[in-house]
Amino acid sequence: MPARSPASEVITSTPQQEISRIAELRAVHQAFHYLHNQEMEFRRWQMELAQVPAPPFGETARGDRLRQRFSNLGLYHVDTDELGNVFARLYEGSPEPLVGVSAHLDTVFPPGTVLSAREEGNKLYGPGISDNAAGVVAMLAVASALRQAELRLAANVVFIGNVGEEGEGNLRGMRHIFADPHWRNAISSLLVIDGAGADTYVSQALGSKRFEVTFRGPGGHSWSDFGVPNPIVLLCRALAQFSRNEVPELPRTTFNIGVIQGGTSVNSIPESASARVDLRSASMQELEKLEVALREAVKAAGSTDSGEQKISVQIEAIGDRPAATLVPEARILQVIRAVDAHLGIKSVPRLASTDANIPLSLGKEAITIGSGGDGGGAHTMREWFDCMHRDLGLKRILLALLALVGVNE
Repeated sequence: MPARSPASEVITSTPQQEISRIAELRAVHQAFHYLHNQEMEFRRWQMELAQVPAPPFGETARGDRLRQRFSNLGLYHVDTDELGNVFARLYEGSPEPLVGVSAHLDTVFPPGTVLSAREEGNKLYGPGISDNAAGVVAMLAVASALRQAELRLAANVVFIGNVGEEGEGNLRGMRHIFADPHWRNAISSLLVIDGAGADTYVSQALGSKRFEVTFRGPGGHSWSDFGVPNPIVLLCRALAQFSRNEVPELPRTTFNIGVIQGGTSVNSIPESASARVDLRSASMQELEKLEVALREAVKAAGSTDSGEQKISVQIEAIGDRPAATLVPEARILQVIRAVDAHLGIKSVPRLASTDANIPLSLGKEAITIGSGGDGGGAHTMREWFDCMHRDLGLKRILLALLALVGVNE
């Protein structure tokens, strides 16, 4: 059972000193041994989880599996909210603030994808095996180690398996959690586990805006109705004008036109044409400039009409991820750096879009790290995870979490 005072009240040492003290505790050494010795069990969990479907907006089955696993580990207050986010607490009591550990449940693979997983030596293969079955298993492994360790923590921990991280999920799971005043006030900091590796940390949230642009007209026959406004032509004009925009290298800003749809046959003037546009930047200001430029280009192209045969234009927002940066003096950043120095990890900061975008945009401390091991082929059917040195990543997560929570003598 944790002490009632939060970690900030009991920690007066530097992060480096605190990490060294924690790492010397006998119970922590026992937890390290557990994380190393249970590797074959973690592989089994990962293989099983990767074969449970979790397509965008369809994570229920995997959420149910995680909920059962949380209960089997002896965690408390295991619950699922209306979106499918799964929660569990380390201790029965609920002193706050809480330190959160999260891993997203969803994959990019649509319903009906064959989720076969296989093991070859130290490598596991299968869609979603690394992103993010590895992250969910790392969260479970650390929770299991903490349940068995005889440690007196200064605060409680909430473990979260969230939905909606990938693609058009648009971070909906994490948005929902931090839109709830209870969780927004209770969670003081969040450690996000996503994918493989142990040599990076995401301290800067990459922002993005995504739009579907649609032009609509009366359509017709390519011969008899020649001259009728053509939605494909007008869409192409808009996209060509928009693509002439120059973007800065710093802060890095990009745009992409990833999907174009429209038309029924080569001799038909289409009734509609649409495109999906992705805007990204480390700066919200640059994102807003790009959005204005896109809207102006679309408006200019859509002003074309022919008599009564007008063109209608629609710009629908299909994604919006806020950009944000973890301040250099943030304790969670200092802790990760101290842990990496203690473990001999030469880590580098990264700019990326993860679940940490949401709490960071609200001014909360959050950081994203990997689950250990190595991985590749993310978002493809050739995805793989190498279990070698997974325990280094698990030690990293455990030490960081203990430093954030606080460990009393």
